[in-house]
Amino acid sequence: MTVSPTENLFNVLDDTALILQEELSCTYLEAVAETGENLFHQGVLQDELNELTKKRLEKKYAEAGMDQISNEHIRKALQLAILKGMKQSSQPNHQMTPDAIGMFISYLAGKFTKGSQELKVLDPAVGTGNLLTTVLNGLADKKVESVGVDIDDLLIKLSYVGANLQKHPLQLFNQDALEPLFIDPVDVVISDLPVGYYPNDLRAADYELKSDNGHSYSHHLFIEQSLKHTKPGGYLFFLVPNHLFESEQAKKLHAFFKEQVYIQGLLQLPMSLFKNESSAKSILILQKKKADVKPPKEVLMANMPSLSNQKAMENMLAKMDQWFKQNK
Repeated sequence: MTVSPTENLFNVLDDTALILQEELSCTYLEAVAETGENLFHQGVLQDELNELTKKRLEKKYAEAGMDQISNEHIRKALQLAILKGMKQSSQPNHQMTPDAIGMFISYLAGKFTKGSQELKVLDPAVGTGNLLTTVLNGLADKKVESVGVDIDDLLIKLSYVGANLQKHPLQLFNQDALEPLFIDPVDVVISDLPVGYYPNDLRAADYELKSDNGHSYSHHLFIEQSLKHTKPGGYLFFLVPNHLFESEQAKKLHAFFKEQVYIQGLLQLPMSLFKNESSAKSILILQKKKADVKPPKEVLMANMPSLSNQKAMENMLAKMDQWFKQNK
């Protein structure tokens, strides 16, 4: 039976991570980060390992065939290993954007930036980097630089490893993304926004979208912070909760959007992608206002069919193509 490149690489990552997990007395996710570093450098970087263990690892790495494997196979193999590690982890912020959503956001980013040959992309909640590298792989016909921010040092390391293995230029900041960011303005922002309350009221006070009472919504603050770092005319693609415009803090958000952006689209994702109705999300597409940029004649609104329903998706994409002809 033929093994796919993704499966073969996952097996190498899994086998070597298990060896390193035992030898280094670390978690499986930490071991995935260590073994990804080894794969990139084509050697064993952990000096504390004995020679026999190093030889076992080197033999496994030679089986990966990294010279003949595509970026998407690398991303998917790493994703499988990370998902395995997340199942063993009790940390609630260890979550990953479903693959189908990442690929659809990648498609949208390509459509909205058609004609641009060079882009700079930001993900202010980059996590493991899976969403960002999915988009970067989809924009392979353009010259793209990217920036990622995350407060979790393990997730940042996994992002770094994934970007290295896929040879993507990626600048990473290990910090709270709502603190000041020292990055140049970008053309595109993509993010699966962290949803919930932001505990640092003192920091939130610097934002227009701060709450008048109690904690502010972190996803509102992330939107404002992202816009600060987007070029005029740039696009932002956010995964947002379906109830974004219905919360008690939505009035401020409406006023902020009216002043700062043109809403290009709101695409409600199929319920089948989520555990329950309260966790369901939509893709919100914004464009930062600019003197020579006009709003769309109509906002792209849709309830997306199941992304695995090929016929329904083809019909939806045809309707979207028509929208692009009329509005872009």
